[in-house]
Amino acid sequence: MTNSPLTQQALNKAMMEAVDFIHAEGWDAAPTLFALVPSSLLIDALPSTDGDDDPAPLTLVVQDSLPANLGGGSEELEDYISRLAWPADVAGVILAQEIMFRDSPSPSNEPRPARLFSGVLRGGEELTLLQIRPTEDELAAQGPFAEDNIELRGGPQVAPGVIAALRYTLEQEAE
Repeated sequence: MTNSPLTQQALNKAMMEAVDFIHAEGWDAAPTLFALVPSSLLIDALPSTDGDDDPAPLTLVVQDSLPANLGGGSEELEDYISRLAWPADVAGVILAQEIMFRDSPSPSNEPRPARLFSGVLRGGEELTLLQIRPTEDELAAQGPFAEDNIELRGGPQVAPGVIAALRYTLEQEAE
């Protein structure tokens, strides 16, 4: 096993932390951008994890400086992302945004609100997950704790444009 934080498993773990963070914030939220920093660089700043046998190799750092006018899937968000550059210590990035998603191209299939989580690492690893927002009827049918359930979908070639844009931000030199 390598000590490098740039593994698919590390990205998967960071992505699940991002999903949990965003889920706790609730629906109808603005896009959230996370820098992924090797935890080893932050070890002195992190609280002690006594008893934690499997510390996360990457730490999520929420970027609070996103302009308020950025909507999920918007041209403004695309333009903003295209102008980002990360310092070399940033190992990767995750973007969480709410979008409208259509399960199939059928005209009778109405688009539904969803969360799109897209992440890349400098080593080439990538992951995109989708969470469809459940309807009130779906929540009622699932019982009292239905909102705590998080169902994610993923696969290859999901949101390739977002992945390419995030990868581009890691290739630029930060000033």
